Amino acid sequence: MKITSIEIYKMDMKLSYICAVSLGSIPSAENILIKINTDMGIHGLGEGSPYSFISGETQATCIEAAKFLGKLLIGKDPTTIEENLTLIKRYLPTHPSVRSAFDMAMWDLLGKECKQPVYKLLGGKNRQLRTDQTMGHEKSIEDVQNLAKKFLDQGFNEIKMKTGRPGKTDFNHVKAVRELVGEEIHIKVDSNQGWNLAESLKNAHLMESLDLMYFEQPLPVWNLEDMVRLREKIDIPICADESVFDEIDAFKICKLGAADYLNIKLGKSGGIHTGLKINAIAESYGAKCMIGCFSESRLGLTAAAHLVLARPNIIFLDLDSALMLGDDPIIGGMEYGEKNKSLITVGDKPGWGVELKEEYLQKWKCFKIE
Repeated sequence: MKITSIEIYKMDMKLSYICAVSLGSIPSAENILIKINTDMGIHGLGEGSPYSFISGETQATCIEAAKFLGKLLIGKDPTTIEENLTLIKRYLPTHPSVRSAFDMAMWDLLGKECKQPVYKLLGGKNRQLRTDQTMGHEKSIEDVQNLAKKFLDQGFNEIKMKTGRPGKTDFNHVKAVRELVGEEIHIKVDSNQGWNLAESLKNAHLMESLDLMYFEQPLPVWNLEDMVRLREKIDIPICADESVFDEIDAFKICKLGAADYLNIKLGKSGGIHTGLKINAIAESYGAKCMIGCFSESRLGLTAAAHLVLARPNIIFLDLDSALMLGDDPIIGGMEYGEKNKSLITVGDKPGWGVELKEEYLQKWKCFKIE
């Protein structure tokens, strides 16, 4: 099998909910779609969701990077994933969202060639999954409680709350949600690097009675030393997110004892290829993983769900971004439950089992590399 052409789409989608976090917010999902065409008449699909506050990418830079990488891959066998991704990372060590999109498209092609879903190629087994639902920085206690009620009505048993603000606002909001939902619902908090050590300690002590699942990325990316200090002083587990892009970051964090859990995002790690390595490092240290997302459609989330099916060490799921989109350009792939939105079902079709609705392909701007 040889790559004959690569199509790069500006995958623009509306947001139905803008999730404000400590780093900022985005008004719409400006993603990229990679479609790798081959001489066997089959194609592979991948999605990148650049989040400039974290990965330093925009849609515009991703498009140019994809054009560059596309030229490198023309004529190559897309199923030699290890070789191709080594080449990609050598020429472009940055832009993980773009590398992730190419990674996804190649795994999709491998699955189609082998007539197997990707999770099965990775040694996994299909099962029903369950995700949390995230709320961003809301203005009032009434706002967070209204959102929490909505999540409960949709069937969610885990709520992730964005924190990282100064003062006691976050504590008051988390406390209000805990009082509303009771003891049976799990709550996670994610400050997206919003606190320093003193603020993290203060909030941890305030929130210790609220029975939280974990604190996610309370401190700046670079401050692993204070992550260690924080972990030693509080009873709430720590989850590293922005601090772990690849397996080298995972090794440093685990060796230092800076976190209890590692958050794998395909758009942050560069795809399944690196996600597998991060999980292996975590597992070797006895640490569990979570899988997260940026603003991916069900295409990107399907790839993430396949990784979860293949690696049971990934026990926390935050795959809710498609629920925040005003557009659904995807046919097939992972599906949320009709009555219980927290439940995720993945099919058994080859690759990702995903296609794009033609009306979206027609309206998105496309750049073709041949």
